[in-house]
Amino acid sequence: MNKAIKNGSAKSMPDAFIILFIVVLLAAIATHIIPAGKFNTELNPETGKKILVTDSYQVVESYQGVPLFSESGEVGFFNFAFEGMVSGDKWGSAIGVMMFIILTGGAFGIVMQTGAVDNGILALINKTQRLERLFIPILFTLFSLGGAIFGMGEEAIAFCIVLLPLMLAIGYDSITTVLVTYVATQIGFAASWMNPFSVAIAQGIAEVPLLSGMEFRIIMWFVLTIIGVIFTMKYAAKIKANPELSPNYNVDIKIQKNTKSQVAQTFSKADSVILLSFFIAIAWVIWGVIAKGYYIPEIASQFFTMGIIIGFIAILSKRLNVNQVANAFKKGAQELLPAAMIVGMAKGIVIILGGDQADEASVLNTILYTASNVIGELPTVLSALLMFIFQSIFNFFIASGSGQAALTMPLMAPLSDLVGVSRQIAVLAFQLGDGLTNLIIPTSASLIGCLGVARIDWGVWAKFIAKFMLVIMSAASLFIITAVMINFA
Repeated sequence: MNKAIKNGSAKSMPDAFIILFIVVLLAAIATHIIPAGKFNTELNPETGKKILVTDSYQVVESYQGVPLFSESGEVGFFNFAFEGMVSGDKWGSAIGVMMFIILTGGAFGIVMQTGAVDNGILALINKTQRLERLFIPILFTLFSLGGAIFGMGEEAIAFCIVLLPLMLAIGYDSITTVLVTYVATQIGFAASWMNPFSVAIAQGIAEVPLLSGMEFRIIMWFVLTIIGVIFTMKYAAKIKANPELSPNYNVDIKIQKNTKSQVAQTFSKADSVILLSFFIAIAWVIWGVIAKGYYIPEIASQFFTMGIIIGFIAILSKRLNVNQVANAFKKGAQELLPAAMIVGMAKGIVIILGGDQADEASVLNTILYTASNVIGELPTVLSALLMFIFQSIFNFFIASGSGQAALTMPLMAPLSDLVGVSRQIAVLAFQLGDGLTNLIIPTSASLIGCLGVARIDWGVWAKFIAKFMLVIMSAASLFIITAVMINFA
């Protein structure tokens, strides 16, 4: 084992909390340099929601930069962690996603403590060794479809927990687990032809027929998904041939040791009942998302219910006692607490910059207005590419697809008319910029959640995924150029 692996590559990278703190510090400084602004809004009679009025930007002279500390519930630099963690509601970031991560982690802690998943994995590997090569392309394609069809994102966190021991048992690593789950969902999310949380909202705001341009987007989804599958398969094959090449090797070894200590020697009837209950719960979650539109509150409750039922089965089968079930829940939740905290603290960046409301004083509004003016002065192809770049950068601050669409599309759509780019291309630039950068930005709750359950430090992940980001972003740029050349509308 070489020295770099022995010492651990993560030690050379700053902890995710340190990186986040530096970003918040820069955001706080920016509030004293960049003036805040706001737009006028009006009520859309069809949706009942506020929409941004173009050409209504105005600087708010009374806005003061963020202080070091604030009282009475106001926002200050040292308030960002608490304010970020309590922001939002149960339907989304930050508090909703945080509780989703903690509850789901506790529920899966019970499942994993029974040893049924580990025993099932070993039995599956023994019986399906010849089908092993199909795991990655099949899983990647299914998760990509999930992102494309119903905007799968946060749900990947739970599947990372499920698939991590399977991937490690096969001979892959934790990074492969995140690639086939979260990365696949975000490629599908970015290249979607029908995602209700990004494409549909953006097309509605841009006054483009809903689900129009489907043929072009399906081709784009297929190509980008193939790129992802090939990259993942090549990486997984390299790791299986030489596990020590994994950037997360030392951490994976510890996970495997902990897993092996819990594995029983044989696959029993109790394992069968536990796994059957587990798969029924997973099917229930999938049905809820697709058929009923379930989101964070319902999914978290579904997994909590699963944990209770499987804990009850483990007690009846004498696999665990009552206190062991409780301790497994606490341990599972505890292991995911850092990931949940980062989700909340990342939201603090947006709060420090003034929030994401168009009609309230915010540095983000000024950044948006300035960028739109710069883009409007450039040639057609370059304007389209800069729209893509701008949406990619802006996604660092507003990682929500629907939130970014609501804030940026009212400006990007009319801007595209001025520079000779169709509004369909403006939507394309938005969805690609919004979706693909979710693969690396530390402000993405879903990414941080998946990295947390896979025990991957964000610094390690950023260094690993950078090369793939270059490839996938280049491919996306070529699709935008092609869209301009064929006048995609």
